[in-house]
Parts: sequence; C-alpha cells; structure tokens
Amino acid sequence: MKKNRNLLLYARACEKIPGGVNSPVRAWKAVGGTPLFINRAKGPYIYDASGQEYIDFVGSWGPAILGHAHPKILATIRKTAARGTTFGAPTEGEVRLAEAVSSLLPSVAKLRLVSSGTEATMSALRMARAFTGRCKIVKFDGCYHGHSDGLLVKAGSGVATLGLPDTAGVPRGFARETLVAKFNNVASVKQLFRRYPKSIAAVIVEPICGNMGVIQPKPDFLAALRKVTTRYGALLIFDEVITGFRVALGGAQTVYKIEPDITCLGKILGGGLPLAAFGGRADIMDLLAPDGPVYQAGTLSGNPLAVAAGVTTLQLLRRRGTYENLENKGKYLASGFKSVLTRHGIKATVNRAGSMMTLFFGVDQVTDTDQARRCDRELFGRFFHGMLARGIYLPPAPFEAMFISLAHDRTHLRRTIAAFDEWAGQQAAG
Repeated sequence: MKKNRNLLLYARACEKIPGGVNSPVRAWKAVGGTPLFINRAKGPYIYDASGQEYIDFVGSWGPAILGHAHPKILATIRKTAARGTTFGAPTEGEVRLAEAVSSLLPSVAKLRLVSSGTEATMSALRMARAFTGRCKIVKFDGCYHGHSDGLLVKAGSGVATLGLPDTAGVPRGFARETLVAKFNNVASVKQLFRRYPKSIAAVIVEPICGNMGVIQPKPDFLAALRKVTTRYGALLIFDEVITGFRVALGGAQTVYKIEPDITCLGKILGGGLPLAAFGGRADIMDLLAPDGPVYQAGTLSGNPLAVAAGVTTLQLLRRRGTYENLENKGKYLASGFKSVLTRHGIKATVNRAGSMMTLFFGVDQVTDTDQARRCDRELFGRFFHGMLARGIYLPPAPFEAMFISLAHDRTHLRRTIAAFDEWAGQQAAG
C-alpha cells in the first residue's frame, strides 16, 4: 500500500515547526484533517507530496493570478538569478517597478518596497502617526492587516478561525491605541471621531474585505471614510494587499474612484515571490528615512528576483481584456454555485468581487463580520473535504477568499461546478 507522504511530512513538521506549519491557516484547524504538502504546481493545478492533482483555487492566497509557474515569470526569474539573487543595494528593477505601480495607481506618488504585507501595513501606520502627530488608529472588525502589534485586534480570518484572543502577546497599552469600527457602518466610524477628534491618526481598511470572506463595501461607504478622515485631519489607508491588481489593474481604489492617502500592496506585486510595498502622497512619503525622521529598513527589501517577477507580472496583466476575462470567469463560477445551491435547497450566499469569492453556508447575506460569523462552519468543513475528494483544492477556512486565475478555463470551472453539484446532492439526500 502506497504511503501517504502528506501524513509523514506533517508528523515530521510537527516535531520542528510549531503546529507543523509556517502560517496558521495552513494547519486546517477550521476544517479538520491533515494538511496537504504541495510538491509542485502548474497553471491551475497543484500536486501534493503523494502526487495527487487538484484544481487550485487558493493560488497561494492570491498571488498566482497568472496561474502557477507561468513560463514568462520563470524565464524572468532565471535570467535575473544568473546575475545574482540579492545585493543589499539599489537596482534598476526597483525603479522600474516603482514607476509601473505609480502609473497604475494615481494616489501613489512615491512608494517603498518591503518583503511582506505585514511590513507594509506596519510601516504605513508609523508614517500616519508621524505625519499627523497622533497615536490612535481606526480599523474594522474582521479586517486583517498583518500580525504587527496593535493590528491583531478583531483581526479577521486567521484569528477568527483559530478562536485566539485578539491581543495575545500585545501590551494592553499598545492595543488601547487601536479603535475598532464596523465594516459598512459609517455611523460607527463617526462615533469614534466624535469621541477622539484630535487623536486619530488614520483609518485603515480593506476596500473589499478578503479576510472575513469576500465582502464588498456598500455604496458610498468608502466615500464616507474619505470624507470623515479629511474633515478630522486623519489619513485614509487602503490595505490593497489582496485587491491590488486583483479586482482591477489599479486596485479597488480605481474601481470605486477613491484616492487614499496611503496604499499597501503585496501578493500579486511580487509575481509569486515575497514582495510588498506601501506608498502614497509625496508629502507623507518624504518623511521616510533617509530624507525624513521615520525609520524603516529591510535587508531584502526590493529583492531583485521578486522585483523582476513583479515587473513582468504587471506587464502581462496590462494585456487588453485581462480583467474582463477574470470577471467573466468569476461570474460563471458564482452563477454555477448559486444554481447548485438552489437546485438542492442548501441555504448559503455567494459573495464575489471579480475573480475572488467566498461561499458562506447557513446565511442569506453577508455584508459585515457579524453576519459572516453566523455562517455554518461545520458544513463548510464537509464542503471543503467533499470538494477535495473530487480534486478541487479550496481555502481550508470559511473566512477566506477563493481565487480564480487566468489559467483557469471553462473546463476547469465546469468540473468544479459539477463536483459541487455531486457533493450538494449527497448532502441533500442525507
């Protein structure tokens, strides 16, 4: 009998790595079972350590918008690596990427490259505090902005999935500087500003939520945030680590026509390699060292391999029809899922923004975190394993987004809908 290498690797990993994983959601605590160890990937497929093939809708949690192992990205990485993998010094590639991002996002006059989304959001908040001379930050219940101190308050998918205390390991005094509002609830934001009119440095928000499942902003919600922050002299920070280059080439801010003061980017920006950035108005960004007093540094920031992959990715995404293609694929899959749910009488709602979507079981609608938390987590776990058994790899948590790539075609989407139909039929039959 062939041994399951996933089980063997997980046992070994648990001996040396906390929880056996290097990021909590990979442990499958929300759905149960043993996580797959991925050996390779190509296009829309991933292959586990035992050689099993799956259609992948995780996409490394968003970066693989082109599909896995895109030949032009691989060629770029090989060519760049031959010249050296890291220098700890400026490169032309950094300049090219900064120019490309600035041309796509009008709100980003200048930017600084870092290696992770957590670094980007942490640095953006430091900039906001320095610029305004204030300390408090407003975030939204369920939004995740990385694991820096002060942002792990009502922090969305990973914390919600594992049921962890909001601020474990974070000093109480630091956590008190973080104020929590309700997503899609302008009144909750205004209430905080009325209470702390001269203390709030910034509001940070995912313009489209991806870390409590996909939740789109209500009409005028983002515009109201722009208005209230301007009125009180605070900054508006868009965390577009997920949505940047995903929902549109210029991110969610171009979709909703709102210019934030600072934008955080990641995931797709690095073309599958570790890379992120924060940027915004020049008068804010000029406070960064070495020109200004706000210190931020990183040995591998602007790594040449990641920068080269990012430049190539943005070039490929500029092709005519790219986002119409992704929108059509997202619409097709969501429509198929909804038809299956109706046909088998399963209560659920499908939330979608372009090529990212979440299926919430047991609820009629989800427009905020409270509604998301009322979803049927146990049924989601059965759904996850049922789809996995049929060769479909989905996010192993109910508060995450699934991602469609340019490598998925109608055949892959039809197969996914058929797998869901088969599973749903079994559920309805009891």
